Amino acid sequence: MTSDTVRVRFAPSPTGYMHVGSARTALFNWLFARHHGGAFILRIEDTDRTRYQPDSLTDLLEGLRWLGLCWDEGPEVGGAYGPYFQSDRAEIYQQYAQQLVDQGRAYPCYCSPQRLAAVRKQQRAEGIPPGYDRHCRCLTREQRAEYEAQGIRPVIRLAIPTEGTTEFDDHLRGHIQVDNQQLADLVLLKSDGFPTYHLANVIDDHMM
Repeated sequence: MTSDTVRVRFAPSPTGYMHVGSARTALFNWLFARHHGGAFILRIEDTDRTRYQPDSLTDLLEGLRWLGLCWDEGPEVGGAYGPYFQSDRAEIYQQYAQQLVDQGRAYPCYCSPQRLAAVRKQQRAEGIPPGYDRHCRCLTREQRAEYEAQGIRPVIRLAIPTEGTTEFDDHLRGHIQVDNQQLADLVLLKSDGFPTYHLANVIDDHMM
């Protein structure tokens, strides 16, 4: 694969039956790949295990074939950059998450859903935009060990810089600048070991 090879992906989540919006996205990607002599990749983003529906996966594959949108890489056809089910790539995401932790760019968070709900409730009462309060960001090694001893499995959060701004250029909206204090420390890896979209999508798009 060369740097100018066109590679596009359709990456649905099998949490419901395919609808016209999904078909439209798949069609545009397929046409773009065919026009440029590139590859149309099908990746299944099935890391939301609570909403996963096996029947919707079958419906998705059959629907794409019925539309004539055959994929060049993905489930049932393979490819050089598999596996193409995100649930089969959990170890990859965990390795990258640990790398971020080791670099000080992410950290384990042991907060319970009850505590997070209480924090958001208090923030709303004070007129503050609800968000994570970074309670676990500066825990000592001993404090983390205490949580671990209690059997609490943490999530991994991205350590957003607390000062300065994040800036980037968007093809549609132009130059974007955001105050880092307005950004939350997003969850990258859930307590069940599966990644969130924010982590898995970036890693897979880079590797594939």
